[in-house]
Amino acid sequence: MSVTKQQVLDSLAKIMTPRGVPLTAANVLSEVVVTDGKVFFSINVDAAEARAWEDVRGRAEAVVRATPGVTSALIALTAERKPGSAPAPRPAPQGVKPVASHRLHGAPADSPMGKQAAIPGITSIIAVASGKGGVGKSTTALNIALALRDLGLKVGLLDADIYGPSVPRLTGIHEKPQLNDSKKMIPLQRFGLPLMSIGFLVEEETPMVWRGPMVMSAIRQMLWEVAWGTLDVLVVDMPPGTGDAQLTLAQQVPLKGAVIVSTPQDLALIDARRGIAMFAKVNVPTLGIVENMSYFQCPECGTRSDIFGHGGARHEAERLAVPFLGEVPLHMAIRVASDSGQPVMESEPDGPHAKIYRAIGEKIRDQLQGLKAAG
Repeated sequence: MSVTKQQVLDSLAKIMTPRGVPLTAANVLSEVVVTDGKVFFSINVDAAEARAWEDVRGRAEAVVRATPGVTSALIALTAERKPGSAPAPRPAPQGVKPVASHRLHGAPADSPMGKQAAIPGITSIIAVASGKGGVGKSTTALNIALALRDLGLKVGLLDADIYGPSVPRLTGIHEKPQLNDSKKMIPLQRFGLPLMSIGFLVEEETPMVWRGPMVMSAIRQMLWEVAWGTLDVLVVDMPPGTGDAQLTLAQQVPLKGAVIVSTPQDLALIDARRGIAMFAKVNVPTLGIVENMSYFQCPECGTRSDIFGHGGARHEAERLAVPFLGEVPLHMAIRVASDSGQPVMESEPDGPHAKIYRAIGEKIRDQLQGLKAAG
């Protein structure tokens, strides 16, 4: 049975708001999008009212999910400041308590960086990021996750690229996540990894025309409202750039570090520097730089060509005093494997490219162990 937008609105009309009127009459709802049983909308209030409305968001999500025909729901509370008003504190997700021991060194007590909360069961969270798109970040993130898996770690992968989710295509997954008895989403499993992506909830060609607050709310939900289980490492594939998504992740959870993916040419390296600087400002260490598409080796004659230049990321890592993790070539085997939903770590586990990713994974693992020992 398919659910309609009117049925969703009828369910929301049963919820009373702090303004003393039903939710549908409070003039706070965005457009309600209903697609194949999936429901998306936001509740938009002033930041000064955010705490009072968090309970409304939770009740709205509960009644929507209980509506016959609804298979999943993503409901964001967007709280924006009026000019001249002070920012309102953002409550932690339901059931999650701030962990004082994870306050970043040097962060003021009232800083967002001092109010991070660990996700139960997850030992380390690392971000795979890039300053710009088109550098192969998502392919790198998935193969790094698989490399860490091959090293004996329990690893999950969160695709936090809201505007351009790639993990469904890279893994060949077309199913939708289900809910457990606690109303948490059950991550989909592939290659021994629990996976979550906004791309599992929307069709591949659906444009995500979301404002920053809704993006941040979606990331929060995919962090805490997913039954991740017990993991040694959660790898987060970040959207490109240095915007809301990156800051949300750094402010909400204690990131152990970030891996920066760049190609060798100067334009990409400029953006990589911005990414490193952004993580440094929120006290997240850079675990290292990966130079992707480092060189092209002809599969027919074996001739090597430095299409985008070569060694730029290594030199940048040396200049910035951050680790250099390795060079990944521009090779058809990696592209074909990724497009077919069989990453090269799976399709050619004993091949030369898998060896490169595994070496990168070893360096990341060793750094995480070093950070744990130092902490």
